[in-house]
Amino acid sequence: MTRIIAIVEGHGEVSAVPILLRRIGEQLPDTDYIDVPQPIRTKRDRFIRKDEEFRRMLLLAAAKAGQDGKILILLDADDNCPAQLGPQTLERAQQIVGHIEVSVVIAKQEYEAWFIAAISSLAGQRGLQDLIDVPDEPEAIGGAKEWLTDRMDGSRAYRETLDQPAMSQLFDIEAAQEHSPSFDKLFREVTRLCEIQD
Repeated sequence: MTRIIAIVEGHGEVSAVPILLRRIGEQLPDTDYIDVPQPIRTKRDRFIRKDEEFRRMLLLAAAKAGQDGKILILLDADDNCPAQLGPQTLERAQQIVGHIEVSVVIAKQEYEAWFIAAISSLAGQRGLQDLIDVPDEPEAIGGAKEWLTDRMDGSRAYRETLDQPAMSQLFDIEAAQEHSPSFDKLFREVTRLCEIQD
């Protein structure tokens, strides 16, 4: 069993990330179960910009992880470059909790872009229209939540706290890997964390 303590920024991700990580774990060979307690939620800008908040969240995650646990920091890129924000965040984290394996994944542009990358598998569910094609560059879409709302029937709107956990349970993981490099990075990082033996 691998215990992963996630640090996330959104209310929906508190419920969605444990579902998603367990689903990834089910696809990995030799992984019995991924234990994902309720993630630690932080305000993204404070976490990135305030050293004391960053340190506090990492030490809390380390305490929850225990001796054999791992830490996953999962943030939206928004206007930042994932290729810069990810390594910077990882280096800072390792300086604080170097005794624990830490992984950083930056969703480009946001978590919901992963749903767009696998939108065909979600069509007809959660209020979405029956036929929706995957756009050429799902991760280039700004406002992924609004994009999903625009493809819902009637007056239905995407609601993060309800739809994000539900869609995390439903979307096609392989399709998301194929069309979203940042989701593929999440899959690879979770695989790596599960392979590390303490």
